Amino acid sequence: MKQVLIRRGDVVADDVPAPALEPGTAIVAVLRSCISVGTELSGLNRSRLPLWQLAARYPDHARKAIQSVATLGVSRTWGLVQGQLAAGTAVGYSAAGVVVEVAPGVEGIRPGDRVACAGAQCAHHAEVIRVPQNLLTPIPETVSFEEASTVALGAVALQGVRRAAPTLGEHFVVIGLGALGQLTAQLLRANGCTVIGIDLDRTRLELAERLGASATVHTDDGSEVDQVVRLTGGAGADGVIITAATASNTVVSSAFQMCRRKGRVVLVGDVGLHLNRADLYQKELDFFISCSYGPGRYDSHYEEGGADYPIGYVRWSENRNMAEYLRLIEQRRVVVGALISDTLPVERAAEAYAALQSESRPLLTLLSYGSGSTEPSTLAKVVRNPKPLSARSGAVGIALVGAGGFAKGVHLPNLYALDKVCQLRAVVSRSGHNAAATARRWGAAYCTTEFEEVLNDPGIDAVIIATRHNLHASMALAALRAGKHVLLEKPLALSAAELDPIVRFFDELPSADRAPILLTGFNRRFSPYARRMREWVASRSNPMILDYRMNAGYLPPDHWTHGPEGGGRNLGEACHIYDLFTFLTGARVERVQVSAIRPSTGHYRVQDNFTASMAFADGSIANLTYTALGSKDHAKERLEIFCDGKVVSLDDYKSLSIAGAKQRPLRTRLPEKGQKEELEAFARAILDGQRWPIALWEQEQATRIALDVERALNRGL
Repeated sequence: MKQVLIRRGDVVADDVPAPALEPGTAIVAVLRSCISVGTELSGLNRSRLPLWQLAARYPDHARKAIQSVATLGVSRTWGLVQGQLAAGTAVGYSAAGVVVEVAPGVEGIRPGDRVACAGAQCAHHAEVIRVPQNLLTPIPETVSFEEASTVALGAVALQGVRRAAPTLGEHFVVIGLGALGQLTAQLLRANGCTVIGIDLDRTRLELAERLGASATVHTDDGSEVDQVVRLTGGAGADGVIITAATASNTVVSSAFQMCRRKGRVVLVGDVGLHLNRADLYQKELDFFISCSYGPGRYDSHYEEGGADYPIGYVRWSENRNMAEYLRLIEQRRVVVGALISDTLPVERAAEAYAALQSESRPLLTLLSYGSGSTEPSTLAKVVRNPKPLSARSGAVGIALVGAGGFAKGVHLPNLYALDKVCQLRAVVSRSGHNAAATARRWGAAYCTTEFEEVLNDPGIDAVIIATRHNLHASMALAALRAGKHVLLEKPLALSAAELDPIVRFFDELPSADRAPILLTGFNRRFSPYARRMREWVASRSNPMILDYRMNAGYLPPDHWTHGPEGGGRNLGEACHIYDLFTFLTGARVERVQVSAIRPSTGHYRVQDNFTASMAFADGSIANLTYTALGSKDHAKERLEIFCDGKVVSLDDYKSLSIAGAKQRPLRTRLPEKGQKEELEAFARAILDGQRWPIALWEQEQATRIALDVERALNRGL
């Protein structure tokens, strides 16, 4: 299918695989999508900036890059950044089409329904989109796809008006009469207000008057403030809604000055915000910010999770604003057709965006898509790479499932470096444009959004699964049943109910069968540091005491790791250390004890701040201190092993020393946590028929320790 991307300052309509259905979503064949002049033009201009300017403008991103250099090095970080730039950015956030498929649990929507869709995370300029339930709404019969495709802009305008709380007979000023301002003016008129429009373009002023504005103001005709005061009988406006886009601070100042005493100003657009206290103070004005489409915006539980707000407590949610906007179009209280300048096929998207940068840029331009076929079988979920790397005999054919930041920064460079034993054959990602870009960059034969495609491909020997944690166990089991070897990023499972079927799968295999290899990504045991430590303690005559401290760093409560997708940091990260303890002792665990602090505020979580002590069958005792209380400026990980008069000290996988014995210390410039060695061991085991890199009982043990710790934390210890 075709999808519009912004890539290195250019607009391209790229071929990408169609999205696959997910729980809580519907697949929509798009017929029209609406290009937002302000938002999308700023994104296009931003993509043309050199990296140093982007770093200056977005310091948070720059800090993340610096942190990445500390762990991945300059070369890999640079490759990761370049890969993201090459992938491009999906654009568009307002579309209309026909429902193709509906996931179980989605209510009120059926295949064949006409729907309007919103959301920058889903309502892209693409032939097919996947949309969560709360970001789509049915289109009334008399409303066209062209009109409905403006639903996101309409909801933004409607939310701005709701924040202003207009009443019958009030005078309102709308500053900025682009598409958003024109819709805002019509909505205010529908509320019984007298509307005054302000813009620098006289044609837009004329259009606003034709659509119902009572008066308009141009700066060439005198002071805007004086004109508004005169038009309101000397009292000043009851309210001002700013829908303009400019870096100037004077727009907000003028808006305040136009108001009567105790008036209100609502900011919907993007303007300079250097506020002058005197502008607000003397008149005791109210200043409001309007948050996009309404309550629910930027709330992942609402938008992606499908949790609605009770109407008795939140009358106008994001979705209800979308539906109401379409109802107003149906009643012809809002006119959209006059705002649409042109409709171009998606293949001419670059031409549409070029028009946005002309002097006479249009208010609204729409994109149209294909024939609008709504048959699921017509939605291609596989796209071939026109320039794949040549197939290599004797190398393991690998599919990467989940092309996120970790996979791009770690697994893909390692696959490339190990080209004699590994070859990337396919990339699977829930985002079609990400899958396509990743496949092209790393030479995969094809990309897809459908996991089953690689399971049915005889050219795929193994899969690397690097998805969100809640998908790990089910995907691993499906791949094993398909006869594929599996390198599964930790954790192996988030519950015993997920873990038991995997263990049972291997138990039930006929002994004559060669089982596919399962390797959970407990990479630390493969690091040169862990290997050296095991050598140093191999000849011990007594049990050990192992003391591991993980200064994990703070993650906010709404981070995905804490939710159902992540399972929490004990299951998702501390499991590394439970495996390392198993590796160093080589023994079965006999007892697990857990203690945790009870944070005084909701800022910290019990699951982030605990100690877990393990007693092993060889008599060794291991203790993990896991905390989010510390500073990220301090080293993340440290291990001390006390054994036979010696102390082994590991610092952040960058240095290793031993006290009490004459052994040469080990040091590296960057942390070496064993990811490359893990991948090589996986490939060698497949090619040479060697024993598993990690025995199944060890993988199971590390996972069950994590599950025991989790149960203790959840039941209050």
